[in-house]
Amino acid sequence: MARKLSGHEQPVGSTRTLDSGSDGSIVKRTVLPGGLRVVTEQVPGVRSATVGLWVGIGSRDEQPNVVGAAHYLEHLLFKGTSGRDATQIAEEIDAVGGELNAFTAKEHTCYYAQVLDEDLRLAMDLVTDVVFRARCADSDVDTERSVVLEEIAMRDDDPEDLLHDTFVETILARHPLGRSVLGTESSVTGMSPVALRGFYKRRYQLPRMVLAVAGNVEHGAVLRLARRALRDRLAGSDAPRPPRSGRARLPRARGLALRTDDTEQAHLMLGVRTPGRHDQRRFALTVLNAALGGGMSSRLFQEIRERRGLAYQVYSSVSSYADAGHLAVYAGCQPDRLGEVTSVVREVLGAVARDGLTDAEVARAKGQLRGGLVLGLEDTASRMSRLGKNELNYGEYLSVGETVARIDAVTPGEVATLAGNLLRGGGPTAAAVVGPYAHADDLPEDLHEVIA
Repeated sequence: MARKLSGHEQPVGSTRTLDSGSDGSIVKRTVLPGGLRVVTEQVPGVRSATVGLWVGIGSRDEQPNVVGAAHYLEHLLFKGTSGRDATQIAEEIDAVGGELNAFTAKEHTCYYAQVLDEDLRLAMDLVTDVVFRARCADSDVDTERSVVLEEIAMRDDDPEDLLHDTFVETILARHPLGRSVLGTESSVTGMSPVALRGFYKRRYQLPRMVLAVAGNVEHGAVLRLARRALRDRLAGSDAPRPPRSGRARLPRARGLALRTDDTEQAHLMLGVRTPGRHDQRRFALTVLNAALGGGMSSRLFQEIRERRGLAYQVYSSVSSYADAGHLAVYAGCQPDRLGEVTSVVREVLGAVARDGLTDAEVARAKGQLRGGLVLGLEDTASRMSRLGKNELNYGEYLSVGETVARIDAVTPGEVATLAGNLLRGGGPTAAAVVGPYAHADDLPEDLHEVIA
């Protein structure tokens, strides 16, 4: 079988069919002049369409003097363009019952609109207008500064969100990946309009972008709309940027962070670093995570909640970046139970590191992942997101069937080996707590032992 061409390898001006499903769905990719990739999934039988413009720029791309710029900019672009003010943007999308929004992550930003299929042209026009023709006026920068600061304050008022940012900062040490996407109160307060406009101009370039569209759409129609909306930019022979790769140079991570908060519960997160998303073991990692804490039958849930009643909420999660990642366990419990919960989490992780998972656990985890994958594609927004992320992160389209096959191919032995590599030798290497503790010395000894 011939090797698939990645998006950055495909010749400018060419179109490739990436997949044809038994349900009549068709996935195609075109590379337009200037380096913009357009990926569509035609989904028969639906009445909606979702347009997403993915920019391969996130919080890890910020210099120290503009920490939080990617997220700040995401807010700012909706304040008005050369042809519409913020009110007009809102009125046009509301008039068709659609949704227009955006989100910022560590390695990308996405601007999207979901509409009825008959309003595809409007969705394309609004998304491209916001991304490419934003005013970024000084007055808008000042207005939106208050909104971003309120979002930071909201994060600080949510113990679980605050815990997550604190844990990531601890386990990824001083690497840019460890910074909060929101930035800090100080960095946002000091961000100048000139700095934001400079970040926008330098970073928002076509070779870094993917236009992903899913729903009752036809690839040729999407291309015509894209050319119409971006005709003044589609020029040259620039090729798309290849996916991020490499290996992050991370300082040694072994630490315990406490954020004192007058909460009824103690919120705990602890974990270990994992390989990045290009590692060949990434499917084994998803199976390991699902079996550890991905559902009600997972080992952590059964041991901590069902058998011992120590916590109402307990789960594990995996975050994978291009060149780094982490596996984390969360539990929320009464403050006087924090030591016992920590001890049980450590016991569970140690047992999995030592003995692996049972065949039944691996089979259940695979079934959970298969079901979640298919059920997650029930709406066009999810399909658009999958298109955009695959193209931006891997430069290729992996069909649902291929993904399921990769999951099914994972063996209990592979999961056991991976668990041993990640968790053996002391288990968790970083932990964070949000709760009613004045000093780290007030935390249970069990927690200090975990990261000693």
